[in-house]
Amino acid sequence: MATDTLLPPRTIPLLRDGDRMDRDEFERRWDAMPDLKRAELIEGVVYRSVARSALHGQSHFDLQGWLFMYQAQTPAVLGADSASVRFDMRNMPQPGSLLAIDSACGGQTVISADHYYEGGPELVAEVANTSKSRDLGVKKTVYLRQGVREYIVWRTQDKAIDWFILRDGEYVPLAPGDDGITRSGVFPGLWLDAAALISGNLARVLHVAQLGIASPEHAAFVQTLANATPR
Repeated sequence: MATDTLLPPRTIPLLRDGDRMDRDEFERRWDAMPDLKRAELIEGVVYRSVARSALHGQSHFDLQGWLFMYQAQTPAVLGADSASVRFDMRNMPQPGSLLAIDSACGGQTVISADHYYEGGPELVAEVANTSKSRDLGVKKTVYLRQGVREYIVWRTQDKAIDWFILRDGEYVPLAPGDDGITRSGVFPGLWLDAAALISGNLARVLHVAQLGIASPEHAAFVQTLANATPR
């Protein structure tokens, strides 16, 4: 007579750096790892973040603060820190920061029923230390393909900030004006003195940001968004 044998419960494999899979499998494994904070699926490959240095953390904090200041003064613009974004079945990145126009006001990103961003946000920003080659390589290609309209990469070790804007299907550098201020082409009034941010002159960063928010173009953008908001 056969003896019943209790089989061990099946376990879901862990997400490991370099694993290859589709987004459904990536999300299945992610959900089984509640303590996992950062992981991305880029072109079907899993990337898990290593420990972050003080330089990376401080730079991210400063960059996020600049974007938050703009978002707080611009209704119908959404901001997020390290939120996963569903693109296609081979890509689910986790940008360091993003700004998105509310889809109800014409934005190109929606929030799903289970509270994930879906589609390319209008702006993505990354702090690149050890991830520089990926941020300026495969991730840049993915963001371009998904229609992310502006892409900022702060290369901390190089003490440089790249700001790209999508024009005619390509990313081109967004150059600062003669006054050293870079002005967003997608979010009117989003102004940055990149040299001040890199050097840690946050008083100057905030001053320039306030000038942008007080500009006529920002006021016109806020009115445009208000007119597009469903009543």
